[in-house]
Amino acid sequence: MAQFALTTSAALLPFNREAKQWPKPFPGLSKRFGTDLALFTSFRKKGVGFVASGTTGWSGGVAEISEGETAPQYYVWPDKKKPRVCILGGGFGGLYTALRLESLVWPDDKKPQVLLVDQSERFVFKPMLYELLSGEVDAWEIAPRFSDLLANTSVQFFQDRVKVLHPIDHWGINGPSGSNCGGTVDLESGLLIEYDWLVLALGAESKLDVVPGASESALPFSILEDAQKVDNKLRRLERRNFGKFSPIRVAVVGCGYSGVELAATVAERLQDRGIVQAINVETTICPTAQPGNREAALKVLSSRKVQLLLGYFVRCIQRVDNVEASEMPTGSESVSGIAAEDDHEKYILELQPANRGLQIQILEADLVLWTVGSKPLLPELQPSGKPHELPLNARGQAETDETLRVKGHPRIFAIGDSAALRDSNGRLLPATAQVAFQQADFAGWNLWAAINGRPLLPFRLATDDSLASIILTCL
Repeated sequence: MAQFALTTSAALLPFNREAKQWPKPFPGLSKRFGTDLALFTSFRKKGVGFVASGTTGWSGGVAEISEGETAPQYYVWPDKKKPRVCILGGGFGGLYTALRLESLVWPDDKKPQVLLVDQSERFVFKPMLYELLSGEVDAWEIAPRFSDLLANTSVQFFQDRVKVLHPIDHWGINGPSGSNCGGTVDLESGLLIEYDWLVLALGAESKLDVVPGASESALPFSILEDAQKVDNKLRRLERRNFGKFSPIRVAVVGCGYSGVELAATVAERLQDRGIVQAINVETTICPTAQPGNREAALKVLSSRKVQLLLGYFVRCIQRVDNVEASEMPTGSESVSGIAAEDDHEKYILELQPANRGLQIQILEADLVLWTVGSKPLLPELQPSGKPHELPLNARGQAETDETLRVKGHPRIFAIGDSAALRDSNGRLLPATAQVAFQQADFAGWNLWAAINGRPLLPFRLATDDSLASIILTCL
């Protein structure tokens, strides 16, 4: 089974399907993932979620402002002496960094106060979004609330969006700023959070605006809401085509890890009722994978009759409403709680060859799934301009040194999609859950080291190559 390479012992637990809860440490998460996924300790219901106005103590709070005042509201950290760590983003990297900090042994009065901020109230176990399409899991099983996950910890959680970042820790002529405060985070709610240490783990969002028509016609597959939309669309297409001989045509753009697993999952679901075509600009799939894993993936795709169109890029996508409303099945106003919609449009994809020797291809599809291109979700900085700005690469990721610390900002760490870190060969590390897990482990330790005046460790990616669950589940 596919596994993530982890260097710690905390465990990622499955839900108890009957009791609809997350139990104590459990041997495995799903049949697609081995028994070594370790992240969470047991949790129980607890109201750790959102900080209410005027509260103090260990739950944190918001400084009260008298009526008529215009002063900004600052988050009140529970302890004025202990270090303040703010983690932006509750994906694999952000959540696991918080739990890593919680698990470490700290000297007296050095254990930091940790605040986790995410725009969603739920953590999403993204590698299992595919199981949502195959019907192996329900949404509640792969998207627990942060308040549940953090119930037995001292980590605080805010559901909010990050608006602006004000770092003041930049290296000057005489070294770093002498202030203990590393900067301030502005949230969209208006709350300001002063921090001593900051972790950027905001992830990325799908980027569909690079191809004409993609934003209007294609569905991304990155977050829980995306997976639910794709599932609902497939169910409507299955309902519409029930008893008919015309297959459901699905085009998957991109043959990286996500695209390969998505194509295989949809093909397995539709069987002979569908035709799945996967498009990739490279002449192979998963170019960063080990050759053996790539061959295994190709065998799986072949066994599920996925058609590969390699060496092509999508030039444009057009929607064609060419199905008459009279073809709508009677009595189909609602099936399984899904409202009937106008799902009769079809899409035309124009494929251009990336190299000479290939002909232009025109594809017709009932559903277009988009897995290529993403944009890191780093916040705006104020004041803008040097020396406050973060060094970004062309993709918009923060450049870090080998310890995951943002260059020029000794109190800011970046991991996952937010970080631009290269391996020993100069290649940019892939933005996968495996990498985020391992970076979170190092980020947690290096925060411990920085706070305690100890040397920081350079990040080293474990070489255990994991090609997502599809490759090894079907062998």
